[in-house]
Amino acid sequence: MPHTIDEAFTALPLRALADAALARARALGAEHADFRLERVRGASLRLRDARPAGASDTIDLGYAVRVVHGGSWGFASGVDLTMDAAAKVASQAVEMAKLSARVIEAAGPDARAARSASSDGRWRETGGRVELADEPVHADRTWISSYEIDPFSVPQEDRAGLLAEWSAGLLAADGVSHVDASLLAFHENKFYADTAGTVTTQQRVRVHPQLTAVAVDEASGEFDSMRTLAPPVGRGWEYLTGTGWDWAGELAEIPEHLAEKMRAPSVRAGSYDLVVDPSNLWLTIHESIGHATELDRALGYEAAYAGTSFATFDQLGKLRYGSELMNVTGDRTAEHGLATIGYDDEGVAAQSWDLIKDGTLVGYQLDRRIARLTGFERSNGCAFADSPSHVPVQRMANVSLQPDPGGLSTEDLISGVDRGIYVVGDRSWSIDMQRYNFQFTGQRFYRIENGRLAGQLRDVAYQATTTDFWGSMTAVGGPQTYVLGGAFNCGKAQPGQVASVSHGCPSALFKGVNILNTTEEAGR
Repeated sequence: MPHTIDEAFTALPLRALADAALARARALGAEHADFRLERVRGASLRLRDARPAGASDTIDLGYAVRVVHGGSWGFASGVDLTMDAAAKVASQAVEMAKLSARVIEAAGPDARAARSASSDGRWRETGGRVELADEPVHADRTWISSYEIDPFSVPQEDRAGLLAEWSAGLLAADGVSHVDASLLAFHENKFYADTAGTVTTQQRVRVHPQLTAVAVDEASGEFDSMRTLAPPVGRGWEYLTGTGWDWAGELAEIPEHLAEKMRAPSVRAGSYDLVVDPSNLWLTIHESIGHATELDRALGYEAAYAGTSFATFDQLGKLRYGSELMNVTGDRTAEHGLATIGYDDEGVAAQSWDLIKDGTLVGYQLDRRIARLTGFERSNGCAFADSPSHVPVQRMANVSLQPDPGGLSTEDLISGVDRGIYVVGDRSWSIDMQRYNFQFTGQRFYRIENGRLAGQLRDVAYQATTTDFWGSMTAVGGPQTYVLGGAFNCGKAQPGQVASVSHGCPSALFKGVNILNTTEEAGR
């Protein structure tokens, strides 16, 4: 049955509060104003060895007003759901814009120039003024994410009971000493209106179940762990009961995988061909492509906190990012994607577009201000705030490597490797501030000999530069290997914000990648 927007949300005075705030902003001379009211319900549940270890269930409710006044940004937020309070918040936003303008004026002409020119001539002359790319008006639009069962409609005892049942099953297996289980769930409602006439109401649901089995060798003191590969998704409770993932199958395999990992030999460092499973490759995409193609980062706006990007704006259309098999899209429309929306936090409709085409950088992720500043006709809908008290910032879309329509299966990719390693599952990672030099580990590593898997290895990390790694990709798996991975905890901005994002990819083959032995690298 199709869902409707939660009545408890629509019963709030959404339009009246927006009208009061936007009218005040107009009266005070704002060139642009937008109003955003959100209710975000989040729940967490944790079990340790099948026993409760923690739980929370919180609601964040409030609204924000953002303005452009005198060519400067202003922002303020509030929680008092009255018309007078909403108008006051709009006044505070305008005052903040006036203060910002004075600060910029005092900084002198270099600050006001706002980097208005570049060697390729694509920068627009703004004189330091905030200007937004045009966006069609979207009046009275409603969007609801794709899910079946709202996780908050399931009693807490039923949620805990399923995790306890799964945990007990793992604990009963030989070699499993401890089990950690967790479930994160979110139900997000958002109302947006702006002075151009766009009005949107949206509802999103997402869940992340996870179990980790731990083995301890009492004689040696050695220990290791094995985590489920099931990614977080834009689905509801149905995800935990068999829709979209085979939980019974995966949980049944974990004890054997963990036991094999405990007795596996340490890898010999060197050059290997890699077949990388989607359960690992999604994170490499996130770090080396997703963040690198955020245009605010590439322009230096994140330099004080999270770094910059080697994929600078002057290389658009020129940079050879990887092999000709590499086709990467930014996508706010993918079904069940964590970054999937109907409209972003600037009223921009969701889109899908090319970031890398045939190995060449052809696009970036944009919000309305960055799009206007750099000569793009339109934003591609990448503005997001993680709470009603935070200002929208440019955030990542679902960034995905596209499969080869006629590509091989994972098994066939492995069969073409004489000496290599098959990488499964994500674990730790490290990447430099320009998203260029990196290393990644994983959950499981299998030695490949003469086209066959020959047992697990331990202490493996693959290391490369971004362009060398993606340039070494010699085969991309078919649609049958494609999986939408992702994370709930992508961080950015100051003050820090957290966003959920998905990354789809097939299995892929990479030639001659440098493999480190992590134990040796640690000096042990």
